[in-house]
This record gives sequence, structure tokens and C-alpha cells, in this order.
Amino acid sequence: MAKNRNQNWYRLDNAATIVPSSARGYDTRVFRMVCELKEEVDPEALQEAMNETAEEFPHFNVYLRKGFFWYYLDGTDERVKVEEEHEPALKAIYLPGRRNLLYRAGYFGRRINLEMFHVLTDGAGGFAFFKRLLLNYFRLVKGVKLEDAALGDSSVAESANDAFDRFYSSQKKRSQLDEWTKIRAYQIKSPKNPNFRSHLAEGVVSAKAFLELAHSMNTTAGILITALYIKAVMNTMSLQDRHRPIVIGVPVNLRQYFPSATTRNFFGSIAVGFLPERYDGNFDTLLSEVKKSFAAQLTKESIQDTMNSYSELTHMAFIKLLPLFLKDMGIQYFSAKTRRGMTSTVSNVGRITMPPEITPYIDHFSAFMSTFNLQLCVLTFEDRLSIGSVSVYEDPSVMMEFFRSL
Repeated sequence: MAKNRNQNWYRLDNAATIVPSSARGYDTRVFRMVCELKEEVDPEALQEAMNETAEEFPHFNVYLRKGFFWYYLDGTDERVKVEEEHEPALKAIYLPGRRNLLYRAGYFGRRINLEMFHVLTDGAGGFAFFKRLLLNYFRLVKGVKLEDAALGDSSVAESANDAFDRFYSSQKKRSQLDEWTKIRAYQIKSPKNPNFRSHLAEGVVSAKAFLELAHSMNTTAGILITALYIKAVMNTMSLQDRHRPIVIGVPVNLRQYFPSATTRNFFGSIAVGFLPERYDGNFDTLLSEVKKSFAAQLTKESIQDTMNSYSELTHMAFIKLLPLFLKDMGIQYFSAKTRRGMTSTVSNVGRITMPPEITPYIDHFSAFMSTFNLQLCVLTFEDRLSIGSVSVYEDPSVMMEFFRSL
């Protein structure tokens, strides 16, 4: 992360550059992490743990500011005040012209909630912060002492590094994001919440049982969930819409492909599509198509193209020279075109692990992401597979179909 020696300011990472311009309406670009404990939360200990954790992640203690050419992050000594939750989930964090931190923490009953604006980090980076917050919390309330290995060994500089900039290659063969603008995907037909509020639902099933089911079908849990979700969307479509492809965006954690310990944004996305009019009623047919789509896009070459696509904006000379208000207009137009190519999103956060000294105190984790349509966030902890759904639609039919299929 670039930092001026005389001023405490930071450049946005490559993926974050589009976030402020596209955060509007239903899609506040806020994501939410939840940890449900097996006992009531201690507010005072949580506040102390938050203060300690903020010191360990100094690049998260920032305001978002407007420059002439780009947005930038301005360091601050302000700290998050932990409060009992009373506001709607995924409410906007960034409001233009207001100086405030870009994350917030709350609690309610046995649940600890952390919400972050996507300018700061992605899901993997957010959970790195969240897990450290919980480690500090349990040290205070339970006296848990952990080995250094459990706390992680990445330095502040590594954690704050812009991995997009580090691994960018100008030798790209295609622009994945451009390809998405050419697709006209099926859009769910339902009135949206008139107050720009999202509807959240959470389902928890046995991770072991679901993984055994996926293995019995010769696939992974993430692929099976995506296929079941496509089927749920198909079951709610009208016949006249079946000529439109269902396209599911699937974020990809690029840390799995590039050696990086960054806690900033470092993700790409693949698009998994299926044409409903080709469905023969056999789920294996659908699952086979989804597996092929994952395999074709999760190659080294494709992942490099994905990573380059998210870095293009800050590497084009003529775009660098445009004033920020023109960049905002261009990004908003491009985002609107991209959204037409997306039916929904499934984000697989993966397995959350905690030190064995702490695991007995936790029931499960879950995650949610704001959206302009419908999104699933999937993760596992121990034998708890959690599926967090966020929808802007008034009709819950798609999610009812999906949860029934489980």
C-alpha cells in the first residue's frame, strides 16, 4: 500500500477503485460477518478487544476522501465504538462528504457482528480482522492464551500490501469484465423493497452431511450449492423467460493462486451460466454443466486474466488523466451494463478455523453481502455449514426453493 511519509494517506487497491462510484441504492457494498457464541456477549470486553485489534490493523483506520483524480484513504486516530445493534443490517457505511470509519461492530444477545465497506477489504481480509477480534475477545473473557502460530505471522506491511499491483501483468489475452457487459442474463421478476432495505435469511445444515453428498456426486460443496441455486431460480421462472441464461457470479479468492498475505481486496470472479430451455429435468445434466464451467475458468491462464481485469482501470494512461467526476460517471455506466449480465451471486467464503482453545465457545459463523438483486454467502465452521442469503426482492420464492432442496 502506498503511503506518503509525511501524511497518513493510502491509495485504494485496484479492486476498490470502482467501489465508491458503484455503491448506491440497495447495493451499499457492505458485507457482514457474524459469530454466534454459546453465551451472551460481554460488551466491555468486546470494546477492549476492538481497540486492540484496530491497533493491529492500522490500514483499516481510515476515512474515504475524494481527490481530483482518485479516491484515497486518509488515516485517523478515531476508533470504532461497539454498540448493541439497533440499525438495519448492511446499512450504508460510506456517505459522500461525511468523515467516518469504514467499518462498524455490534452485538445482540449471543451474536457479534462486524460490517465493512468493500473499499477496505474483501471477505478473506475481513475474516482475518474478525478472527483476530475474537481471539482478543476470548483472551479477555476466558483468559485463553494462544501460541504465536495461532495469531499469524504476517507483518503490517504484508497485510497492507496491494496484491493486485504486485501481480499485475499487462500481457492479458482478454478482459473478463468486458465480456460480462455483452451478456443479457435472466433477471428475477419480483418487486423490490421500496425502502431500499435488504431481506436477510440464514440457514445452517451439517457440513459433514453436505460434503458427503457432494462427494457422492463426484463434485465439491461449492459446485453443488451453485447447481442447486441455479435449479431454484429455474423453478421460479416463467416459460417465456427460459430463453434467457441464468448467470451466477462466483467470487474467487486470488490468494489461493498467488502467494500473498494481504488483508486488502484480492479477489476475482467467474461467471457460471446455464440456459434453462436446455434443461431435461435431470439434475445430473445441470450439475455436469456447472462442473465444466468451473473447471474451464479456474485455470492458471484464466485466473491471471481475471486478476488483470480488476487491475486495468488504474493502469490505463488515458483513464489516469481523467478527473474523478468523469471516472465516477464511467464506472456507474459500466457497472449498470455488467449488472445486466448477472442473475445472482454465490460467494463461498470457505472453512473458518479457530484455535482449539476457542472453538468450544462458538456455535457458528455466517456472512452476508449487500446486493442489487440476490446473493448467497456460504461458509463452514466445524460441522456447521451456514448459508447467508441477502435479497432486495419482496418475494422469497427463490430462497424457499433453495432451502427446500437441502
